[in-house]
Amino acid sequence: MSEVYRALADPTRRRILQLLREREMTAGEIAAHFDLAKPTLSGHFAVLREARLVAPEKSGTTITYRLNVSVLEEALIALMDGFKLGGAHASKGKTP
Repeated sequence: MSEVYRALADPTRRRILQLLREREMTAGEIAAHFDLAKPTLSGHFAVLREARLVAPEKSGTTITYRLNVSVLEEALIALMDGFKLGGAHASKGKTP
């Protein structure tokens, strides 16, 4: 889970995830939204892949990324549980 939180800590990577929430995109389409060098953006993609937040699909020389929602959901649930947000408190109508 620490890889997920590390990935989410960076605003550029969060923006990439926001873009992918709308639709799957090629690396080039994502890059068009940023004023970053190609190696820098590749590093961000690597962190997102390592955290399993994105699922890349290679076709020839093109890589298309899509958001892996299940991993993001797991991370959010774990974070909420860690801070005792939601869960039992919400279902019983109690406040923490």
